[in-house]
Amino acid sequence: MICYGQAVLDLVDELVDAYADVFSAPPWNEDEETIRQFADRLPADARRRGFRTALAQSPAGIDGFATAWLTPAALPKNRAYGQVAAQLGPGRVKELLVGALEIDELAVRPYARGRGTGRALLTEITADAPDRRAWLLTSRLARDTVATYRRLGWHEVAALPGTETGVIVFLAPDHPSR
Repeated sequence: MICYGQAVLDLVDELVDAYADVFSAPPWNEDEETIRQFADRLPADARRRGFRTALAQSPAGIDGFATAWLTPAALPKNRAYGQVAAQLGPGRVKELLVGALEIDELAVRPYARGRGTGRALLTEITADAPDRRAWLLTSRLARDTVATYRRLGWHEVAALPGTETGVIVFLAPDHPSR
């Protein structure tokens, strides 16, 4: 199910609980402050152009979710955007990412893994990506996550020589510039 705006904000507590369940564990090891920051940034994220959330639910509650929005022409300076810009350079950022659907978070609770939940969330959230252009990034340290994206057909964007950072940028399986 896709949710927008206020419908997402009505689920903040459940989304934060799922986020904490996923990202407080290795390899992420996020602390309470980082989890609180996710909760604090959700209202601002919900106002981003093209924002949406895909939900996987069961009687247990939210099994997983994905959030996404359209990448603005000027990449923000916070979080991992500086690493993305350094690895790709301005020309490739503009060509591959600007105006594309950026998958910001993908969280699947441990009990829901191995059942196609992540695949279903990615498929649903990217279904109407502009011109099939979608992308995401993840940590190089998250080996299982990197392997999952590759298995699902996402393609790594090679870093410019000498610019590799701690993140990997992936393009959606049907991104026209992959």
